[in-house]
Amino acid sequence: MAHQFLDLTFTPQILAAQQRYFGRSQVLPPAPGDDPLGPDETEFIESRDSFYLGSVSETGWPYVQHRGGPAGFVKVISPNELVFADYKGNRQLLTTGNVAGNDRVCLFMMDYPHRQRLKLLGHLEVHDAREHPELVQQVTTPELVKITERLFHIRIVAFDWNCPKYITPRFTAAEVNEAIAPLKARIAELESQLKKQTP
Repeated sequence: MAHQFLDLTFTPQILAAQQRYFGRSQVLPPAPGDDPLGPDETEFIESRDSFYLGSVSETGWPYVQHRGGPAGFVKVISPNELVFADYKGNRQLLTTGNVAGNDRVCLFMMDYPHRQRLKLLGHLEVHDAREHPELVQQVTTPELVKITERLFHIRIVAFDWNCPKYITPRFTAAEVNEAIAPLKARIAELESQLKKQTP
């Protein structure tokens, strides 16, 4: 667990809740600085095809949005920076509007088959894709360039890996097809053998 994540999230009210329910609170010395992403975090982030992004509105309400794309659509460009393309959507621009007033965001990245999750805290800056065509080419695929409207650039401050205890394994259609491909091939082989044996 990265130190800065706890330093930021263990507020006085959270420590009071820990004290109430567990009889003690977790007090840590101040973190020396931001948590840099290591090789494990980078590999995990760049293999995701979706994640959840939380922001806070001017009225104080949290908003969580699902973001998706081809596996690897989120790029780690430094130990504390992520960039990904924001594609054409429903034109509500809730996250884009929220971060104009409060740039703090939380990313929640899941790997359901392996029961892993990574939480990240950071500051989000939104760039107009029309003003950064070279960066658009770097962070997305040629077929998605035409629907890229913005670039989301996040400076990561802290991260934390969660325990897998209550994560239910879930699999994509592609993952299921890959897992059952040998079974389907074996069934086809056996059916072929049966046809040859049938008089």
